[in-house]
Amino acid sequence: MAVADFTLTDEVMALPPGAIARMHRTILRHGGRPLLGLTQGRMRPYCYPLFTPAGYAVTSESPADHPHHNSLWISADHVLARVPTKPGHHEAYTYNFYVDETFQGRAPGTLIAGPATLEAEFGDRAVLAQSIEWRGPVEWGAPQGRTIAREARRIVVTCAPGALVLDVESVLSAAQWDLELGPTRHAYFNFRVADSMVVSMGGTVRDDRGRIGGAGIGDIGARWVAFEGPVGGGAQAGIAAIPDPAEADKTSWFVANWGVVSVGSFRLAATRISADAPLRTRLRYVVYDSTATDAAIDAWAAGFPGS
Repeated sequence: MAVADFTLTDEVMALPPGAIARMHRTILRHGGRPLLGLTQGRMRPYCYPLFTPAGYAVTSESPADHPHHNSLWISADHVLARVPTKPGHHEAYTYNFYVDETFQGRAPGTLIAGPATLEAEFGDRAVLAQSIEWRGPVEWGAPQGRTIAREARRIVVTCAPGALVLDVESVLSAAQWDLELGPTRHAYFNFRVADSMVVSMGGTVRDDRGRIGGAGIGDIGARWVAFEGPVGGGAQAGIAAIPDPAEADKTSWFVANWGVVSVGSFRLAATRISADAPLRTRLRYVVYDSTATDAAIDAWAAGFPGS
């Protein structure tokens, strides 16, 4: 599919006879240059690869220490479905959509994305949209797994001077029963930097207040977090996460020097979701070459849509 200077095409491999691909990837290009891939993995869709304007990849698809860290992804490990049993009573069915095995007693589910669609607003901007089903594991009475939630995901991709900007919006609706997310640090927006960018390899991670390192940044108070480091050939690159300013008072972070950054509002208390009251969350990612000044990242934050 092509709109203006953007193309969205499936990545096709010539597999041996009888071989079946277990994953699927669609590449977004601008003027023929790859920007990012939308990948359907074994347990979830995610964004990989993700390139700077100069063509350097800044994320890791499935690192050895945490193979469930899939580049740039959305997930939650503590999802509780409130299933009615009789008027005024319910049972709690709990699910894990973060790790692809039982985690803290919760069986793993999968996120299954439908085909991505593409439309362009301007010559340097495109909109990607996907519908995603959050499906629980195979269990008694649900041989295909229960559909727990449905998500409408929208990514506005902008080729800005010296940067690639991704404005991600997720609208998560309960499929059958009211849901609770959290409390947990394993939600909602996540990214994992390339191995070469972690602190032990010469990378740095900081926030808008000048706090350095995962322990220094802590879990609350940051308006943005930026991870920068070497990406090969003597080059440097970075990725910054900027949450919705309207949610700043309840945004929490999990930041680790070994490369993961998670942003959500579920760390201290659960969030209730129903069919009539979906969860709408937004985050801006900025991917850039070299390093960025605090002023530059502040400017990207000031341009958050609707702020």
